[in-house]
Amino acid sequence: ADIGFTSTMIPNMIADISTHNRVISYVGCLTQMSFFSLFGCMDDALLTVMAYDRFLAICHPLNYVSIMNPRLCVSLLLLCVFISLLDSQLHNLVALQFTCFRDVEIANFFCHPTQLLSLSCSDTLIKNLVTYLVGAILGFFPMLGILFSYCKIVSTVLKIPSSVGRYKAFSTCSSHLSVVCLFYGSGVGVYLASAVSYSPRKGMVASLMYTVV
Repeated sequence: ADIGFTSTMIPNMIADISTHNRVISYVGCLTQMSFFSLFGCMDDALLTVMAYDRFLAICHPLNYVSIMNPRLCVSLLLLCVFISLLDSQLHNLVALQFTCFRDVEIANFFCHPTQLLSLSCSDTLIKNLVTYLVGAILGFFPMLGILFSYCKIVSTVLKIPSSVGRYKAFSTCSSHLSVVCLFYGSGVGVYLASAVSYSPRKGMVASLMYTVV
């Protein structure tokens, strides 16, 4: 998912920088947006599943192996793929309904879904509805799940009498928590903010954080 996510934008960005070309075709833009939504959503869903995995490993260690069995792992993975495909096709379906565009310039280094939708001169209701619906499904609810998992994890870890044990438990979550902060902090923020008031400079910095960093 990470390789696919970065490969959707970074090679094209490097080629554009080296050739001083800032043009992308309409079909190319839709294709890039589709893969961006697919792999970005998959990253988002997998981070949520990983938070659940950490919750079970720390809060229910004796039942971890029986709960996180191969069947559940495959089911969760397939669910992540299904949600990602649904999100990707939803963005494409809405974009294909547009009959005209106010402008042909996207203030970013790739075809960001919300910025592409904002160029349309069609009714804004559908655009805002899709933006906030996807933002809630892929941002708000997964974030609630992650916060709930970590609240339980912190509560359990603080009850461990040994400082070595507490450190070991926290260290297993550090890498996941770092990625969550980088990905959600920049990604969800710019995604929802772009529907209200978008700053091109801040948007590009945030985009670089969750796509390149």
